[in-house]
Amino acid sequence: MATTWYSAPAPVARRVRGYFAPVNRTAQTPVLFDPSEQSGFSLEAPPAPWINLGWIQEFTRKSGSKTAAVLTGIPASTLEQVRETLEAQVSFEFLSWTKLTMALATGSQHMNLLAPASGAAPAADGAQAATAVTTLGGSTATFVALASTDTAKFSAGSIIALDADYTGQTGFVGAPVSGAYVRQALTDVDYIRRVTFNVAFVSQVSSAGLTLAGPLPGGAPAAGSKLQAVTGFVDREGGSFYQEWSALFVMQGSQGERIFFHYPRLQTMASAQESALPLDGKNKSGLSRVLLKGQFLALPVTDPLDGERIVCYRSFLPAANTLV
Repeated sequence: MATTWYSAPAPVARRVRGYFAPVNRTAQTPVLFDPSEQSGFSLEAPPAPWINLGWIQEFTRKSGSKTAAVLTGIPASTLEQVRETLEAQVSFEFLSWTKLTMALATGSQHMNLLAPASGAAPAADGAQAATAVTTLGGSTATFVALASTDTAKFSAGSIIALDADYTGQTGFVGAPVSGAYVRQALTDVDYIRRVTFNVAFVSQVSSAGLTLAGPLPGGAPAAGSKLQAVTGFVDREGGSFYQEWSALFVMQGSQGERIFFHYPRLQTMASAQESALPLDGKNKSGLSRVLLKGQFLALPVTDPLDGERIVCYRSFLPAANTLV
């Protein structure tokens, strides 16, 4: 039977899927996406280290690049064009509130609210925390080995933050994601665990340790790592730290085609914003869904292929049996 070939109509996509991966801030190394090898991945299981943030809405791309004309002759006429500035912006709304979506939608540090010590004085970004407990050998990305006396301090359904003690260092801190930049030495031994993205949900507690519902982003804990219970999250408007991530947005067409927008470096460019979406058309009920709104500035990278400065890669994976 002969194969039927179709002309390719404009893709019809219902929504946009968002994925983010941490930039190595110290080495200024973004995470790259290779559409020739990775374009066929399951939308529910992106290739490592991309983190699935689910569906997003109101996805908008805006180019801020400017060109200028090179003039020659009398009277002057355009000889050629040059790119004078290189800039791009992205904005969208997250459909869920999580630690990562909150962090991406704010322009400064995003913090874990560590469970407070008994009688601790109140503080806007969390009181003095209860003493951290030390992990034991044999811990993995999904199981944290603890002394039996320490496991009693946690319960199934709780959230933990796991990272090293802060010992006075400056620069980027937090593993595997840089959660803050410390300009001068601090005194809070728990500061790294306040800003770390190495956070997980506890699904089961035993005398040997904690079983996690999902793997720690940083993998198996390093020797000497400590953990504390987390009661929630907090971010602040203002400050000098900017979140920076690699981003990948996917539009899935109705015929199986895919459009990819890969931004190697995105920095949050606006302070924390929310938008209210009424649950009924005329908002008679007064109920609204509160959505996180993210606005990002694309920073350039140098493509090693030819040395060009790039802010975004747009790729297209055609549907089967369509003409090109």
